[in-house]
Amino acid sequence: MSGDNVNMYGGTGNSGIQNNHFASAGAAPASAELQEAVRELLGLIGELRGQLPPASARVLDDNLPALTGEPDAPRAPEERHRALLAVAGIAATVSTVGEPVVEAVRKVLGLLGAV
Repeated sequence: MSGDNVNMYGGTGNSGIQNNHFASAGAAPASAELQEAVRELLGLIGELRGQLPPASARVLDDNLPALTGEPDAPRAPEERHRALLAVAGIAATVSTVGEPVVEAVRKVLGLLGAV
């Protein structure tokens, strides 16, 4: 069912209707700078993935949908934040090799206003 559903209980002279429409929290388009930062992060994740043990690579794979915005991916900002922190955590465990990924995650978090 779509459209307005109006119920009026009592009163006199009732007229008009107030419609409140809100965009979803994730509806605002990402800035070009944010899109570029995410592209850079994804490239770095791809490079890092080959240097990780299989279990850690799976953790990265599990978190990619929240970062790439795939159609069936979780869209809540907290899910994206959780995925970014998980990626940074995996990258931090591999020391020098993971530093570029950790820095890229910091940049994305900064652009999202989460740091």
